[in-house]
Amino acid sequence: MSIIDFKKTTFSYKDDDGLPKKPAIYKIDLEIEPGTFVAVLGHNGSGKSTLAKHCNGILVPDSGTVTVYGMDTEDEDMLLDIRRRVGMVFQNPDNQIVANVVEEDVAFAPENLGVEPGKIRERVDKALKTVGMYDYRLHAPHLLSGGQKQRIAIAGVLAMAPKCIVFDEPTAMLDPGGREDVIRIIRELKENLGVAVVLITHHMEETVHADRLIVMDRGRIVMDGTPEEVFTKVEQVRGYGLDVPETTELLWELNKKGCELPLSALTVDECADALYRELTK
Repeated sequence: MSIIDFKKTTFSYKDDDGLPKKPAIYKIDLEIEPGTFVAVLGHNGSGKSTLAKHCNGILVPDSGTVTVYGMDTEDEDMLLDIRRRVGMVFQNPDNQIVANVVEEDVAFAPENLGVEPGKIRERVDKALKTVGMYDYRLHAPHLLSGGQKQRIAIAGVLAMAPKCIVFDEPTAMLDPGGREDVIRIIRELKENLGVAVVLITHHMEETVHADRLIVMDRGRIVMDGTPEEVFTKVEQVRGYGLDVPETTELLWELNKKGCELPLSALTVDECADALYRELTK
């Protein structure tokens, strides 16, 4: 059974007069499977953040449906159960931090879910250790760096013990070091804890380790496959106003000069290996 299931999902924001604008997402069909890492890529206005907000009922469709473990997100009686299963991490961690002490902030959501006090302590410690912030448990969140705050926000969602976490451009406000830390944690959630991950991003390099890469344009899903399958279609990706990873760009340009390099070598190590093999033929 899929965790999240979109069926012909359409949604439009309203203008100042309450009239619907052009659909932000249009007739989306999409299933998110347990334990998978799904990256969603698209330029600004492509609909990717709107898609994210439908994953746990922050937004509900104008038509079509979104279900989480079979529960319809339009059923308000099911919202708490839905959000126990699918957590959200947003772009700005300051919008998710509610307490003056790190461990109290991480405990906030499980307390509100009615988790037993003993288990809350266990969950908080485990979540903070998972994101590498246990030593900061008694610190004030507002004194932390942007990257550290984002890790606290992730820990707060982890403490709810969700089956899936949706990350809506979680690295947009971070420096390169902070971005690298957050993406490493996202990969570890999937690989070590079996948590399904949906990553909304416009950074190509953040998607190369995903199991599945979805490209959105004008509210529709226009490409869907592994990162290797998507990024080897360089001209098609560029046609949607996106770049490809720097590794793919390098291999693509060298191939135009007569080399025969695999565009599927997405990581730096894979790219280096491909170049080495080409140079030592």
